[in-house]
Amino acid sequence: MTKLLSRRRHRLLVARQPIPDGDLWSFLDAIHMTSLPTECREAWSAAWPRYGPSSACCRPKWGLMFQRVTKEVLSGLTVAIVALPLAIAFGITATGTSEGALVGLYGAIFAGFFAALFGGTPGQVTGPTGPITVVATGVIAAHGLEGAFLAFIMAGAFQILFGLCRLGSLIRYIPHPVVSGFMGGIALIIILGELDQVQKSFLVAAGTIVLMLVSTRVVKSIPASLIALVIMTVVLRFADSLLRDVRVGPVSLNTAIDYIGQIPESIPSITVPEFSGSLILTLVLPALSIALLGSIDSLLTSVVMDNITGNRHRSNDELIGQGIGNAVSGLFGGLASAGATVRSVVNVRSGGRTALSAATHSVILLVLVVGLGAVVQYIPLAVLSGILILTAVGMFDWEALRKAHVSPRGDVVVMFATMIVTVLVDLTVAVAIGVSLALIVHAVQSRRHKASIVHDGSGAYSIEGPLSFLSVDRVFTTLRNDQPNLSLNLKHVNYIDLSGAKALLTFIDHSHKSGVELGVKDLPKHVETRLIALADEDQREKLNTVVETRLATETTQ
Repeated sequence: MTKLLSRRRHRLLVARQPIPDGDLWSFLDAIHMTSLPTECREAWSAAWPRYGPSSACCRPKWGLMFQRVTKEVLSGLTVAIVALPLAIAFGITATGTSEGALVGLYGAIFAGFFAALFGGTPGQVTGPTGPITVVATGVIAAHGLEGAFLAFIMAGAFQILFGLCRLGSLIRYIPHPVVSGFMGGIALIIILGELDQVQKSFLVAAGTIVLMLVSTRVVKSIPASLIALVIMTVVLRFADSLLRDVRVGPVSLNTAIDYIGQIPESIPSITVPEFSGSLILTLVLPALSIALLGSIDSLLTSVVMDNITGNRHRSNDELIGQGIGNAVSGLFGGLASAGATVRSVVNVRSGGRTALSAATHSVILLVLVVGLGAVVQYIPLAVLSGILILTAVGMFDWEALRKAHVSPRGDVVVMFATMIVTVLVDLTVAVAIGVSLALIVHAVQSRRHKASIVHDGSGAYSIEGPLSFLSVDRVFTTLRNDQPNLSLNLKHVNYIDLSGAKALLTFIDHSHKSGVELGVKDLPKHVETRLIALADEDQREKLNTVVETRLATETTQ
């Protein structure tokens, strides 16, 4: 009877066992050992080396393992379908030639595969992104493709160095308004870059955008970008002549339709770019810029993944993985890449939780590349412009923009200043200026540098000082300690910025999803006002649920 109960309990534990951060073998190890009941572990360890799993007193559910692997592979297929048009579009935008289609795809294939293999964020998908494309466009224009590939390899080396020096943790000090402004500036750059093609083929670009918007609402199982790409390409094969030199009075709606054109069909192979000492010195700053932006982009995506999955990424491992991916991508003639937020979210929503799904997406793209040139040459450039424009629109932090009137004024200034500098000056300079402005705002608003957290030993914690971007990661990492009950006193929080408010609301969400009994005591009025203003309806409801007591008067420090 005891053995029967033990087996039943093990089956239940295995059924609830999440795939751990790592590869398939980590998953097998977790099922074989860590999820076993205590009384079975010694028997399992003794039986496994000689007889295999069937001899132990508790058998893992191999059918469950097969289902999870299948789900990972199918998720990778879904992400590959989403990534295909984006990789082509970003590649052509960066190079300005039909060859860019392969450059973008090779970036998604090789950077995506090796970043998944060596990175520190399970399930994160890597490929060409907006920020990287913007910088790569300038490098290719100045140094040609050969010089750009060398810059991508150097950028990868810089990222590996960042990871080895453990600089990944610095991402926690980038304020939320800087991220919002940075991504908004990138979106504006992408939209402005596509205006020439829109002016030439307005009807095609507009039709692509409308078709994507409709597809998003009507068809849930197929990516809208792929639907638009296929339908518009097929329609224009027959309607091309009807859409040339279309005018309404003096206004030209369509003058001509440009196509990608024929691209070389070849199996990817390693090509070491020619280099010299002077060329390497010339490329140091562009490579460093790509490395910094790629690192920021990837780690921000890792944070998004953490918020969705409830896990915690390994930032330094992620930088090393991204560096290896970009170096290999440059050797194979691919575009530099970074963690892609939309593709990563699609992967998680489709069931992908490990590196297997992200790596599968790259393998599927590699299969599609063989013989793809015969089809890709008929894709209209205006269709790709429409896809990129709608992608760029989605990059704006619309929630932050909508709530700018109720956000702290200093944070709003930081966001728009970062956005403007991104468009007019340089992406790296924009981040530096944004962080500097945020530090100035923090110094003006609070006399204390960072918040401290005090634990009384009985599950009760107290946060003292400013809950800002300088402290939120450390504070909420400490609070996520898997305790079933948690009491949080906010009496001595004298200042909270946008990053702090977002982090606190996210922590309340995670506590609710994890089944943690959270109680917030002595909530100051100014903190509650800020939280209510920035929260959505669901977050407001959860906030009201966890607040136990409120302060009648404010405290200052």
